[in-house]
Amino acid sequence: MTVLDEIRLGRSRSRSELVRRTGLGRAIVGRRVGELIDRGLVTEGAAGPSTGGRPPRQLAFRATAGHLLVADLGATSIDVALTTLDGRILGHHDEPARIEDGPDACLDRVDALFDLLLAAAKDVPGRLWGVGIGVPGPVEFGSGRPISPPIMPGWDGYPIRERFAARYGAPVWVDNDVNLLALGEWRSGVAAGHDNVVVIKVGSGIGAGIISDGRLHRGAQGSAGDVGHIQVSDDPSVVCRCGNIGCLEAYAGGAALGRAGEAAGADGSSGRLALALDQSGTVTAEDVARAASFGDPVAVAMLQSAGARVGSMLASVVNFFNPSLIVIGGGVANSPDLFIAAIRDTVYRRSLPLATRDLRIAHSSLGGLAGVIGASAMVVDQLFARESIGRWLEAGYPAAITDLTLARAG
Repeated sequence: MTVLDEIRLGRSRSRSELVRRTGLGRAIVGRRVGELIDRGLVTEGAAGPSTGGRPPRQLAFRATAGHLLVADLGATSIDVALTTLDGRILGHHDEPARIEDGPDACLDRVDALFDLLLAAAKDVPGRLWGVGIGVPGPVEFGSGRPISPPIMPGWDGYPIRERFAARYGAPVWVDNDVNLLALGEWRSGVAAGHDNVVVIKVGSGIGAGIISDGRLHRGAQGSAGDVGHIQVSDDPSVVCRCGNIGCLEAYAGGAALGRAGEAAGADGSSGRLALALDQSGTVTAEDVARAASFGDPVAVAMLQSAGARVGSMLASVVNFFNPSLIVIGGGVANSPDLFIAAIRDTVYRRSLPLATRDLRIAHSSLGGLAGVIGASAMVVDQLFARESIGRWLEAGYPAAITDLTLARAG
């Protein structure tokens, strides 16, 4: 649905712009716009500015035709939101959580939070059109099931899609949380306008979302971007949660920083980390970042070392993929600027000059909302994909087709 995509993504706002951008004839554009207006997907507003002839009527996607429920599950948190079809957030809630508590406990909580959002919201638009879920591990996108996720015990093969579809009677899509972060930043954040982007999340683990030629690249099964498990050392004593040795995540992820910080607190080499250990009985990556912000030399060295390791991996990605933008997000990325500075220094020093000539490296601009905004974008992109829209358009809304998600596997 080229015409609809042009309108809903804000690229064309009039029939004349549609003709110019799509290459379709004026009569075809007029007919398709008329059909979209009749079906309640597009609205026609006031006349826009004239370019010499009759002022064009402004076209807009009818984002309030329905609503979405979305959730972004991280290793240590849950974010949920109620959104319109263009990703505008009508209600949002986030809270700490433990993904290792298992699927039943975590998803029961998501259900409860969805109920709270719906109860609290005023004037929820239309019917529920879809549900989007992000989880912190590899997801086979076609089935919506996690596959051998290293930090998600009990989730392997869990039927997330079927669970939510049965409860809400709506189509459901599930993806890796970093892919949703990438979609959110690309659709509404700092990556808007870039066609080739790497969005890396450095939290408890490390992963990347890839925008390639203006499309999210998931790979053959959905596991593209799992950069946290690139081997960076042969040291057999450093075992990653995935079972392999020497993974980047085992050296530079948030869990690794927490372990190193705890060791530094226990042996007394860092006074601030020793205090954190005494106060709470453990040390987290946030404690390391806080200590570094006060100039603690041990914590500073930890963040600089982690940033350099992440930067070394990204230098290889830059040479291979040649993005115009790298976006750094996740809890560890919220550390003092020295972490991002170490990444930048390593990437620019170790990548080819042509690959870095116009390369920007930036912080995530959407913060904790990027995941739910990306989940909303994922659902709408799938709903309006050519393979899907033809199946539900006659019925009037997507939930009328109970097996809609089976029509779109990539």
